Amino acid sequence: MIPVVVKNVIEEAQNIVRLVLGSRDGTDLPTFEAGAHIDVHLPSGLIRQYSLCRLQVEPQYYEVAVLKDPQSRGGSKEVHRLTIGDELAISAPRNHFGLVDSPRHCMLIAGGIGVTPLLPMAQQLQQQGRSFEFHYCAKTPEKAAFSGTLKTASFADKMFFHFSQLADSGRMDMVNVLSRHAFDGELYVCGPADFINEVLSQARMQGWSEERLHREFFAAPEPLEQESDNAAFQVKVHSTGELINVSEDQTMFEALDQHGVFVAVSCESGVCGTCQTGVVSGTPDHRDVFLTEAERQQGNWVMPCCSRAKSKILELDL
Repeated sequence: MIPVVVKNVIEEAQNIVRLVLGSRDGTDLPTFEAGAHIDVHLPSGLIRQYSLCRLQVEPQYYEVAVLKDPQSRGGSKEVHRLTIGDELAISAPRNHFGLVDSPRHCMLIAGGIGVTPLLPMAQQLQQQGRSFEFHYCAKTPEKAAFSGTLKTASFADKMFFHFSQLADSGRMDMVNVLSRHAFDGELYVCGPADFINEVLSQARMQGWSEERLHREFFAAPEPLEQESDNAAFQVKVHSTGELINVSEDQTMFEALDQHGVFVAVSCESGVCGTCQTGVVSGTPDHRDVFLTEAERQQGNWVMPCCSRAKSKILELDL
């Protein structure tokens, strides 16, 4: 855990604030690469993950930008109540959404607050002299965080804005945009779950291969109707051989926790990857959005906070 202080609070757009977090003693914070996020431990005890939205200019500061979500479980509303001088604790940066070391053209596509991990990606790509373009989709400029900054950034010539509620702008033509680099590009997309799924679906239709599709969800999509039909199963703890029953209305995490088996959990919806656990045997029923399709097919990992089992017993590396 790293103690930090809120050094500044800036309103970036409607219902979006940017926090500047600084180390309490002025020492340097751990370095990170574009795409990284941190766990923020809020005063209430809630833990939330937020992308670091700018590369460090001064090593003792981090910046995050947070949308006040009307569907929030409390985290974003609490962030919007923070003031300068408030003390928090954060984790060291983690990165599951980093840039691939590739000579291919990079296509960054942001939907709304999904701009936050992509902005430092654009900064890093510009610094490295790599080929890229950045598409930013939002309703209006007033609701688009960093839109003014991005229009004057060093990579402004690579920016494309798509404001759906402006007549002279309109929605992004996904087919046209995605078809241009279907066979020589790396795609990075972040935003609302439905937006990400639509971009990925269109990309696959245009011929993008799965290994060149990179995404980060901030929230899980609405569960499919059939996912409400849960069946009971058992979890086997590999280190002890203990079998734990998981009922139809329980998550694996809840069942394990009741039996004193610790699994670190944060988002509880399969988004952040905190609870990722190895699978020794059995077949997971994946319900997260963290693992890639290839990782799901391999069946080596599962998210106990939300996923279940297709087999009667799922043995976990615990």
